[in-house]
Amino acid sequence: MKVALLSAALMAGQLVTPVSDRVPHLNVEALCKATVADDKANGIVLGQSLEKCMSDETDAQQQLVALWSANAGPVRDRCEAEASSIAGAQSYVDLLSCIQAAELANPRPSAPLKGASKNRNAK
Repeated sequence: MKVALLSAALMAGQLVTPVSDRVPHLNVEALCKATVADDKANGIVLGQSLEKCMSDETDAQQQLVALWSANAGPVRDRCEAEASSIAGAQSYVDLLSCIQAAELANPRPSAPLKGASKNRNAK
């Protein structure tokens, strides 16, 4: 009986993805509403609309899905903390910018390209 329970627990654990392996859920609607309200309060006539802000955040979230697992846990943790730190505001745009900056600072090695190089058969 104990073996069956242990096996079931181990199998269930394999089906669960750790939260850090997924793009975090951020409350961007609150940020967008606050930004629009702040623009109005400061008399900014051509400020960003709520719809455009939400669209930008959704686009950034979709781009993060492709980049998230390709980056190391410490990078994701640091960027998530940075994207959520400013007065409790949370932004996928900020999170995406941080991940992209980290990738530029530490590019992943790629396979050497041969293509049509004159030297491709030089070995």
